[in-house]
Amino acid sequence: MHTSLQAYYQQYRDNLLHDVLPFWQRHSVDREQGGFFTCLDRTGQVYDTDKFIWLQARQVWTFSMLYNRLEQRPDWLEMAQHGADFLLQHGRADEGSWYFSLNRAGQPLVQPYNIFSDCFATMAFGQLSVATGRDDYAQLAKSTFEQILARRDNPKGRWSKAVADTRPLKNFALPMILCNLSLEIEHLLDPALVEQTIEACIHEVMDVFYDADLGLIRENVTPDGQPSDSFEGRLLNPGHAIEAMWFIMDLAVRRHDPALLEKAVQITLNTLEYAWDPQHGGLFYFMDVNGHPPQQLEWDQKLWWVHIETIISLLKGYQHTGNPACWQWFERVHAYTWQRFPDPAHGGEWFGYLNRQGEALLSLKGGKWKGCFHVPRGLYQCQQVLGELLAQGRPTPAE
Repeated sequence: MHTSLQAYYQQYRDNLLHDVLPFWQRHSVDREQGGFFTCLDRTGQVYDTDKFIWLQARQVWTFSMLYNRLEQRPDWLEMAQHGADFLLQHGRADEGSWYFSLNRAGQPLVQPYNIFSDCFATMAFGQLSVATGRDDYAQLAKSTFEQILARRDNPKGRWSKAVADTRPLKNFALPMILCNLSLEIEHLLDPALVEQTIEACIHEVMDVFYDADLGLIRENVTPDGQPSDSFEGRLLNPGHAIEAMWFIMDLAVRRHDPALLEKAVQITLNTLEYAWDPQHGGLFYFMDVNGHPPQQLEWDQKLWWVHIETIISLLKGYQHTGNPACWQWFERVHAYTWQRFPDPAHGGEWFGYLNRQGEALLSLKGGKWKGCFHVPRGLYQCQQVLGELLAQGRPTPAE
């Protein structure tokens, strides 16, 4: 039976407002020592109290963003402020970069080797500055963004374990995130810097990491943009590639660039065709571009973020180009995702990790890598697009 646009819209909105956000509000707040617990089991019980800076910052961003863009609910702003207070007190090393992890009390556990702590701190304080009007938050977001740009060519710096000159490679993740990050804090930056950053990121993502012969995005290339016949050089990360495509679609709309939009949609569809598991359904986590065994033993797992990000890209692709393949894939990925990841009967939120057959591999709802970010952001993005399609009276291919 065909599902209506209205029903899809209601499903994404209700899951966001009545299931996912309440789960984090109920279970993640550390009222005694500040910040958020992210290691939550199926029912929301805390099973580890370490605090990971990027997940703390992502949760601050999520509640600030929803306060700014969806509804100015005081409880959302209170959540964001609670996390920000902890980050301000404990999150940074002396030179201003952000640690990777802390213990419950806020003492540092892992050095600031990971530039993504800085990326999400920038997003968090950028959104919170809008929500609160506080200039100190705005300045902190801006100075952290400048640090990211300064570290961009050597993100791990002295904490890199690679011997720099033997096989230098650059990774897709940072240019991908900068596509989104530059728009997140656009209100704080010089317009010329924003345009320059966007231009550089689009070039990196769509020309350098995109392999035109394959029609796919490589996760690592040599510094001059060539393939490397190595584990890292052959690596495909389908979820990363597809997530980046909705960032690119947003930029293409902003720039009135239909060719860029079409290319982003085509890469999304190419990646789905390549990475969809023909036997059990769902998207593989990692693949080798030559079909060799990947080095990641978890290569065939089905992950929450990969599937929700794919749904966003397909909906945006359909919204902006009307390509019926986007809608057909959306219905397919939606059906797979909603049948397996949500867990309303046991405390809410989504499972993060399924085995290849689509069964929950771990009972956790949050951990070291999964926090309050991809699911709520994805549900928000999807209900926005579906709401716009409804408002426009757009028919779907099945109608």
